[in-house]
Amino acid sequence: MTIPPTTQADLNDLYTARDISWISAIRRHATMVPDTVAIEDGDTTLTWLEFYNRICSLANALAARGLSFGDRAMVVSGNSHKMLEYILAAQLCGALAVPVNFRCSVGELTYAATDARPSFVLSDAQTMDVVNEACAAVPHELRHITLADEAPEGVYYYNALMDEDSPDFLHPEIPSRTPAFILYTSGTTGRPKGAVLTHQNLLSNGVTVLAAFEGVRGHDALLVCTPMFHIAALGTISILLLNGGRVVIHPSTSFDADEILTTLEQRRITLTFMVPTQWQMVVDQAKKKRYELDSLRILGWGAAPATVRLLTDMNELFPRASAVAFFGQTEMSPVTCTLEARYAREKVGSIGRPVPQVTARVVDEDMNDVPCGEVGEIVYRGSGMMLGYWNDPKRTAEAMEGGWFHSGDLVYVDEEGFYYVTDRKKDMIITGGENVYSAEVENALAFHPAIHELAVVGKPHEKWGETPVVFVEVNEGFEAPTVDEIREFACKELAKFKIPTAVYPIDALPRNTAGKVLKTKLRELL
Repeated sequence: MTIPPTTQADLNDLYTARDISWISAIRRHATMVPDTVAIEDGDTTLTWLEFYNRICSLANALAARGLSFGDRAMVVSGNSHKMLEYILAAQLCGALAVPVNFRCSVGELTYAATDARPSFVLSDAQTMDVVNEACAAVPHELRHITLADEAPEGVYYYNALMDEDSPDFLHPEIPSRTPAFILYTSGTTGRPKGAVLTHQNLLSNGVTVLAAFEGVRGHDALLVCTPMFHIAALGTISILLLNGGRVVIHPSTSFDADEILTTLEQRRITLTFMVPTQWQMVVDQAKKKRYELDSLRILGWGAAPATVRLLTDMNELFPRASAVAFFGQTEMSPVTCTLEARYAREKVGSIGRPVPQVTARVVDEDMNDVPCGEVGEIVYRGSGMMLGYWNDPKRTAEAMEGGWFHSGDLVYVDEEGFYYVTDRKKDMIITGGENVYSAEVENALAFHPAIHELAVVGKPHEKWGETPVVFVEVNEGFEAPTVDEIREFACKELAKFKIPTAVYPIDALPRNTAGKVLKTKLRELL
């Protein structure tokens, strides 16, 4: 026999007791293991109870100022436990978190804020001025909260908000299909697209990563050293929060390989994920100095291709740990394929096989399945598939034409079912794990007075994997702009990592009969 609840608080408790999300999991840990360490961030250590109480206190402060179900809360900050608290507090209110690249220019941030129309935006000391400019430029009221020690008049202090309310918070009911994130991805048409991911999407990714990590237990510790505006970091963190492991946050505004290896050693890290550029720096440092890394068991990598040499070095330098490759994209929450550790040497260069939560096909332009060994576009369905692009039904329909998400990645499958990427259908450049679309850069540079026509492609780079470079047809009476001139011209519109690192004058861009620039020919020139 059940006793009917008599108060809203009782109803709330029953709902959260049945709920499964990273927020409800934190609440359970706060009840069951309140004094166990949940978060380590520099000198800050938070237990599960402390972490949960801080999230609730901030949620109260945001709700008191009007943040409610379906609203958006943007964050433009480097990695920190406060950034994570803000995301969770917003979602506790039923709002969507909108993490944005902390390297954004004023123009890029203004576009995202105008598109998503957030009620609040969080900055840190590094991004506060850019965020303040964007707040003044958007056509709606956008309240600015900062983690900085000093702030202009009218900007809220994070710590003051945290301190003003009690930790008790009445949870609204948040169904699993409720949108949780808007994550902006670089757009092929020059403007980013906001992929809308649900709480269910996050859980789906959690099941995938949990299997790839060969389980996660309470004694596991994750080092987060990729930016937390990325779904890769957020998705990985969610597994530790769900399963009660320890999350160790490393700053994302700098990367020092010795510091990373020392942290792995001293904090007894068991799991980590890095992009190949980061792993290369770690490998180079590990060849110079010995570190005791006997606790490390999983080396996750992805977001960009890794060379055979790098993967071989990782296996040799960290023999007790298993290297696991992750492949996917934001729109799929993000993992679609994994290469298990046992195949790391045998199938070097492969992205692995589709995960159980994903149905994948390799198709031609007419959506016909291509034979084994032939190249086609990989398309997906699955529980991780986004709801669509925010405020963009046209591009949503294009991306999901025929009921499948079109990845833009060209792959082939071998006889054992392992997938290999051969090219990118879209002209995307991956520099240090960050995606750069050539069309966005081209649009920003097209108004330079010296440039008649231009094309941006990726050039191989020893450290960053590749960097954007630009080929230009020069207007009569002008000389080709220098890299410094290009940087000065574009700094207001483009983040630094998107600005070309070299300029190549060319008499005429190579084109096909339809007039399309042949970027394959430009890459051959490089």
